[in-house]
Parts: sequence; structure tokens; C-alpha cells
Amino acid sequence: MNTATSALSIEHVSVHFGGLAAVADMSFVVNEGELVSLIGPNGAGKTTAFNVITGFLKPTQGEVRYRGVSLTGLKSHEVANLGLVRTFQKTSVFANNTVFDNVLIGLHRHGKASVWATLLALPRVRDEEARLREDVWDILRFVGLDKRANELGGALPYGEQRLLEVAIALAARPTLLLLDEPVSGMNPSETASFIALLRKIRDRDITVLLVEHDMHLVMNVSDRIVVLNYGRIIAEGPPASIQQNPEVIRAYLGHGVKRPAAHA
Repeated sequence: MNTATSALSIEHVSVHFGGLAAVADMSFVVNEGELVSLIGPNGAGKTTAFNVITGFLKPTQGEVRYRGVSLTGLKSHEVANLGLVRTFQKTSVFANNTVFDNVLIGLHRHGKASVWATLLALPRVRDEEARLREDVWDILRFVGLDKRANELGGALPYGEQRLLEVAIALAARPTLLLLDEPVSGMNPSETASFIALLRKIRDRDITVLLVEHDMHLVMNVSDRIVVLNYGRIIAEGPPASIQQNPEVIRAYLGHGVKRPAAHA
């Protein structure tokens, strides 16, 4: 008996730019606690799908729902307030702020103090600030950047900037985390560490929707994979079935794909 509870539901979504269908009649679900990967060739419509889900782009038709609430027509900050938080293909950190302050900025959206209370430095504001700063340390230790806390975000190596972006996203306390090519530009060692981080994120009961080209990562961490090609879903299923799907192999994976190592 299937007891999975749907968290995110994409229902017959299409996106047209002029006469071009970037996404055509796309439907799939992400269940609570799952890690689902959205893969496909460049230009397949993956980032367009992310933009629709997170309110950066309005679909031509169809609907997106999260925990029963329609996201269609909501602005991106309204979507984020519901718990859907995303990263981007290109790193998006505050380059001239320290790593610590990058994460603190992300946490301040949860602060309850009013502007006047902050200006007057009332005791409750000081208490809240102390709590937020401890939360920053928790997040930095979680992603492995605690020893970089006092360095400028823009001075980090590229792979660690990607980690910082995830840390900022986690500071927003997501219930659904959308990661757009998070290991792009990472070396194999950094990618292996990121696989371990993804598993820790899931252990915190955060649902994950992942767009990624690194098939080693995708095959090792995904519960299910959705494959897009020319804006259409051509396959959906667990990694083992996707690896062997002839249409997916022709469109994207190619021949001779190695079976990933078993989950740790």
C-alpha cells in the first residue's frame, strides 16, 4: 500500500515563449521527504520548471501546488514564505560580506523584532540576536564552513561558494529545498562531500528537488528521477530503471553508463 504524501504537485504545466514551448504539459509530484532529480540535456526546460515552481515565471497553463496550496500567481517571496527555497545555477552570495554575515542575513527574515525595538537595542532584541548568531554557527558547522566564518563570501573557492549558497538557503528554514546544479564547477572530492551533505539535509526531513548534470551524484542520491527532453517528460522512475531506459539513453545518458555504487 502506498502511503506517500504529496508535497509538491506540478499539474499539466506549459510555458511558451512566443511560438516555442519551453515546457509542455509537464506533470509530476514530489512526495514529503523525497529527493527527486530533474535531469535532461541543456535547454530541456529544467530551469524553466524551477522558475515556475518558485514564482519567478508564470506558466502559460497548468498549476503548481505545495501542500495543497496553489502557487500559481504567487510572487517569489510569497512562495519562499511557504517554505520553498531555491539556489541558482550561478552562485548568489553576498561577496563583500563575511561567510558568517551571509548566513545571518538569511536568518534575519525570521527575526521578530520591530525596527524601533532594534534601534533602541531592547533586551528582547539582544536575546534574539544571540539566538540567531548561534543558529548561524549551527548551519556553518552543518555545511562544513565554520572555519571560514570570518572570510569574505566572494573570496571563497568556487566550490565553497556553492556550499555557502546552500547555507544561506538553509537559513531560510525550507521545508522544500530546490537546488539548481549545486555541484557545477566542483571537483570530485567536493562532489563526494556534497553527496554526504545532501543525505544530512534529508535526515532533517527537508524534501529536495534537484536539477543536476552530474550523473554520479544523481544516481546515488535520488529516490526518483524525472527526465525532460525538449520540454516534455520522457521518463520517470527510480535510478535503476532510468539508467536502463532506452529513450533516456538515446536522449541524454548515452551508452556505457556505469552503475553507481550502492548507497552508503
